[in-house]
Amino acid sequence: MHLIEDTTQKLVKKLHSGKNLKIVITTHHKPDGDALGSSLAMYFYLNSLGHISTVITPTDYPKFLHWMPGNEDVLIFEENKKMCLNLVEQADLIFCLDFNDLLRINELGEPVKNAKAEKVMIDHHLDPVKFDDYRFRSHLASSTCELVYNFIKKSGDTEKISSQIADCIYTGIMTDTGSFKFSGTTSETHRIIADLIDKGAKNTMIHEFVYDTNSLSRLKMMGYILYHKIEIIPELKTVLISLSKEELAEYNIKTGDTEGFVNYGLSIEGIKLSVLIIDRTRLVKISFRSKGDFACNEFAKKHFEGGGHKNAAGGQSSTTLEETIKKFREIIPLYKKQLQ
Repeated sequence: MHLIEDTTQKLVKKLHSGKNLKIVITTHHKPDGDALGSSLAMYFYLNSLGHISTVITPTDYPKFLHWMPGNEDVLIFEENKKMCLNLVEQADLIFCLDFNDLLRINELGEPVKNAKAEKVMIDHHLDPVKFDDYRFRSHLASSTCELVYNFIKKSGDTEKISSQIADCIYTGIMTDTGSFKFSGTTSETHRIIADLIDKGAKNTMIHEFVYDTNSLSRLKMMGYILYHKIEIIPELKTVLISLSKEELAEYNIKTGDTEGFVNYGLSIEGIKLSVLIIDRTRLVKISFRSKGDFACNEFAKKHFEGGGHKNAAGGQSSTTLEETIKKFREIIPLYKKQLQ
C-alpha cells in the first residue's frame, strides 16, 4: 500500500461517537467522475453512520454522470446559493474531496474557509494548501475514490460499502485511471476494483454510461476537431488543439462535452504532449496530457496558474484565446529537450 498522510484517527472516533453530525461534502468546480464519485460515496457512507450529509458542487457537471446514485440529492452552489451557504454555516464537518486548495471551489471557497466546521481533506494531488483540520491524502493514489475506499476500510466499515457506494467508487477509479491504463494504476487498485465488483459495482453498466453515452453535438464536435483543429508541432512532438467560444456555441457544447478530447492528440504516434485550449468566456481553460517524463503539472503551475498530476494537468489564462495560444507557442520551444 502506498504511504498515506493520515491525521484522521480522532475524526474516525468522532464519526463513530453516536452523535448525529451535520456534514457538508464538496468538491472542485466542474466535477469529473472522481470528484463526484468520491463525494457521493462519502455521502452514502456518512449517512449509513447516522449523520446528515449533503453534497454541494460549486458548479454543474457532465450529463454522463447524472445516472450516479445520489445525483438527485446533489445541490449545485451556483443554482442554490442561499441554501448552500446556510448548510455550510451550520455544518459540524466539511469534507473537501479531490481538491487541496480552496481556490478550486470558486465562490464557495471563502464561506468554507470561514465556517466554524472542522475541515477534512481527502485528495491525491500534489502541493496541498493548509486549510484543513484532518487530512487523508497521497499523491501516489490512483484517485480520490481509491482514498475514500481506504478511509472506509481504515474506519473498520468495509461491510457498509453498499452497491451504491461501490458504483460511485468504481466510477471515480475508472475515470481517473483512464480505464485502468494510467501509470497510477497499481495491483492495489485492481484488488480494490475486484472487491467493489464483489460488493455489487455494475462495471459494464458504468462503462456504458460514462463512455458510450454521447450527445450528437459532442460527436459532431469530435469530428470537427479531428478534421480541422489538430495542429501537430513535429519538432516538439506536441499537438495543439484550440476552440473558440463561437465554435463551442456553433456545436451547442455543454458541460462535459469536451471531456477527453485532449487525449486524441496524445494518441498520435510519436506525440509526447497534447494541449487543449478552450475559450470559456470568463477564462481560457487549458488541459495538458503527456507521455513519459514531461511534467505537465510543473509546466501548468509555472506558466498557466495550474497544476495536477505529472502526466495530466490543467491551467487557465485570463487573457484572450489568441494571446494564450501565442504565449504557449513562445514558451513550449524552451522545453524541446524534455520532449525528445
